[in-house]
Amino acid sequence: MITCRRGLLAGLSASAALALVPGPTIAVQPARPKRHVTLLLGFPEGSRPDKVARDFVEFLVPRLPGIDLSLRNLPGDAGRTMLAALGEAAPNGATIGWVLTPNLPARIIDRADPSLGQRIQLICQVEREPVAFVSQPSDPVDAIQDIIQRASEDADAVPLGTPPPGSPPHLATLRLQVLAQTKLNIVTFPSAAAARQAVLAGNVSAAALGLSEAIGDIRDGNLTAVGIAARRRFGLLPDTPVLDESGIPLAAFIRRGIAVPAGTPPDLIAPLSGALRATAEDEAFRDHAEASGYYAAWEDGPAWLDLMQTEQAALAKLWETNPWLSSSGG
Repeated sequence: MITCRRGLLAGLSASAALALVPGPTIAVQPARPKRHVTLLLGFPEGSRPDKVARDFVEFLVPRLPGIDLSLRNLPGDAGRTMLAALGEAAPNGATIGWVLTPNLPARIIDRADPSLGQRIQLICQVEREPVAFVSQPSDPVDAIQDIIQRASEDADAVPLGTPPPGSPPHLATLRLQVLAQTKLNIVTFPSAAAARQAVLAGNVSAAALGLSEAIGDIRDGNLTAVGIAARRRFGLLPDTPVLDESGIPLAAFIRRGIAVPAGTPPDLIAPLSGALRATAEDEAFRDHAEASGYYAAWEDGPAWLDLMQTEQAALAKLWETNPWLSSSGG
């Protein structure tokens, strides 16, 4: 018995001695600090466009583990305030912008500021939203051709509301007027929300809005979509005719994406671009976008720039005959 205890004590002593022998030192690498990036937004906090941008950011942030992303609203001058701030920011990857077209080319034209586009580099488009024409279900306006026909008989017959001059729905309405060769009674409002409220209240017969502004009321039956400015029908509203079916070749979209100050190094753009593409192609985000009235739609920077330049050329021609502001200074 004593022998067994001595053996046990010897074994425990040896184990204790081994435990005291220091092992190899493992160097713990300090966590790399996150890179701080500010995303500029060109509209008021709490507005519908602001919500659309912030919804996208919620899906994007998990794909940017090395970046601390904050949002800053810079509304003013129809979006130009934010675009100018983006173009003037240091090209060091610390500032990016949530950019919309045709807003950007429209501001280049109506502010007579071509340098605005030269100071900004488009990284990618991530969303695409059609412009919709809507009316009250009780209103006799039930098609785009009805609006055009009644306007040709009486220019004041159909007040057609839009967001502010130079906004995508307002530009689409001016293009509709040109194609229809009929003067429309266009009534502009301070915001898309105000234009939407005007048609809900019956103060205007119809309104042109980004589809996301109206999709909830359309689904609830408070508004009727009488036409979509597109060349083919959309899965969101498969029963709503597109303008092309009425003989009006008008396609008008709000395209949203990310841009950086010109000269930002490619090695800072690449990881951001990869995360943006992954987000735009994520099935959960696609479902969220369609439920909200727009589409996830990836285009790389060069492809988006080509689309913008084509759009800018068309807007420049429109400006010559239908300037949407009283002067280039706004």
